[in-house]
Amino acid sequence: MKYIKTSSNALNGLRGLLLFVLASVFWGCGSPSGKPDAGGIAISFDDHFIKEWYELRPLFQKYNAKATFFITCPDSLNAEEVAMLKQLEKEGHEIGFHGTVHAKSTELMAAGGPKGYIEAELEPGLRHMHAAGFKPTSYAHPGGNHNDRVDSVLLAKGFTILRDVAISRRKFKGIQLYAWPPRWMNAIYYAFKGEQKVDALMIDYDEVTEEEIVEAIREAKENGTALMVFGHEPLYSAPQNGKYGFNVSFLAAVLREADKQKLKFYTMSELPKVK
Repeated sequence: MKYIKTSSNALNGLRGLLLFVLASVFWGCGSPSGKPDAGGIAISFDDHFIKEWYELRPLFQKYNAKATFFITCPDSLNAEEVAMLKQLEKEGHEIGFHGTVHAKSTELMAAGGPKGYIEAELEPGLRHMHAAGFKPTSYAHPGGNHNDRVDSVLLAKGFTILRDVAISRRKFKGIQLYAWPPRWMNAIYYAFKGEQKVDALMIDYDEVTEEEIVEAIREAKENGTALMVFGHEPLYSAPQNGKYGFNVSFLAAVLREADKQKLKFYTMSELPKVK
């Protein structure tokens, strides 16, 4: 996950330094150059909100949009959910993998090495997905937690693209440390250079404004890159009782602007295939 980790001492006159480090280390300034006429957007969704995602089909169809759905805890998939996912796949969407138990990969790796990590987080869930008829080639890191060892195992297991998390806003004890314009976050733009380790901007409730996302979409159009964004549960009002997710009206604004700019809609596994 891309954000600055800090302590209370860091709030004493270091806000500017944090912004500088954030800009120079994680994101740079402005999106990279991509491929002419390849400008697009790759939208993905995490966890296990299958019925709620399925209900978004009319919205996707309105804009001829496609997305990637990263499934966690696939052992709990029931027949109805499998049928919904297969219909989404039939309509051009991608079904990706988000781990068996949604644990911290680095901790699993530290405790059991590659073998222990594979046996706990990868193989059980993949068996269930394969049995249900899905063969995922894209992976979203649970909680954005990973390191180079984790990545190397995932790539060796055949995943062609690994998606991390980028956040444009961060608060510490109620104090906003930064609010970074997404159009300046070059890590959330796919430049079509065969990248296999990527970051997507979280668009859950109160993370990004409509004005910011419009600017980010236009940046992708201008530079021939693909803007990568993701969310969790579709919501129709402010989240309550610990819920987390994105406002459906915000997603509609994203799709509407992408369509207006004539961007291509990519699934995550399609990105590395663009030559």
